[in-house]
Amino acid sequence: MKLGIVGLPNVGKSTLFNALTQAGAQSANYPFCTIEPNVGMVSVPDERLEVLGRMYNTQKITPATIEFVDIAGLVRGASKGEGLGNKFLSHIREVDAIIHVVRCFEDSNIIHVEGGINPARDIETINLELILADIESLEKQIGRVEKLARSGDKVAKEQFSVYTLALEHLKKGEPARSLSLTEDEQKILKGAFLITAKPTLYVANISQEQMADPALEPNIVAVREIANKEKAEYLEICANLEADLATLTPDELEEYKREFGIKESGLNRLIKASYSLLGLISYLTAGEKEVRAWTIKKGTKAPAAAGVIHTDFERGFIKAEVVPYDTLVACGGFNEAKEAGKVRMEGKDYVVEDGDVMLFRFNV
Repeated sequence: MKLGIVGLPNVGKSTLFNALTQAGAQSANYPFCTIEPNVGMVSVPDERLEVLGRMYNTQKITPATIEFVDIAGLVRGASKGEGLGNKFLSHIREVDAIIHVVRCFEDSNIIHVEGGINPARDIETINLELILADIESLEKQIGRVEKLARSGDKVAKEQFSVYTLALEHLKKGEPARSLSLTEDEQKILKGAFLITAKPTLYVANISQEQMADPALEPNIVAVREIANKEKAEYLEICANLEADLATLTPDELEEYKREFGIKESGLNRLIKASYSLLGLISYLTAGEKEVRAWTIKKGTKAPAAAGVIHTDFERGFIKAEVVPYDTLVACGGFNEAKEAGKVRMEGKDYVVEDGDVMLFRFNV
């Protein structure tokens, strides 16, 4: 599952990517510093793993991971091939969700391609280019399904109805994700592979000074209001500060957090929000050899969850022994939870919950 980091040039995309991945992606004060996308795997912070690791005196802790892609900055006219438009659009089509970085900080030393700070305008610039690309794509698809719909094809009729509705919405300048649809209609629209239908998290990139009271900053408020209107997620972060913090040792970072009363770093909040944006949760396995978080989509049933470990587990699934993480910790271990009658036996229809600690029984 991949998340694409997008935005105008010089808004802090690569700085944020570097902080996330510590991969050293080039970051410079000129447009199109990033041409080919930088890719990095990032561990998902999960405090539960450390607790289980101590409980089981485990040899190895393996967190869940997600992939971030730093995509070249987009400019006006990208849908018509301006700047690196064609590359940008092809790269963004390949990701599962979008992290849209919006510059809210003032800095005369960092040029702004539009001449000044205006988050609402910048968001509109990006969204308009993506909407124009979606309109072009959807018009072609409507042309194909319309012929089949007229011949009486039931699936094509449903597609034509939903696609036409979405096209009207896009032509009003609204992204597809803000369109109100039934669950069945959403499934149909998903087949159109629209860029603006992808789950989106707006990240307001702010200065350290703005961190004091972001609720009073008009630029930050503007980003939050747009996110709410579009049914998108929202987060504010100081990319420069996070890049500096990413270079600290774990002990130094903890000392910094204690000194300034910070419960959780901005990066951790961003990674967790990104994981959730993808519709992902983690179930856990624990033992002396390894404590591990396994990534599944929300709504996954026990056999498919077992298949993430090994296909044989899914093929020969019998039962799953399940105990919620909090219950396991309160009892002091899996065996203790079992003795207390807190471990459940679940079958093929069980929908796995985030934080379930699981042991699978299978036979092949």
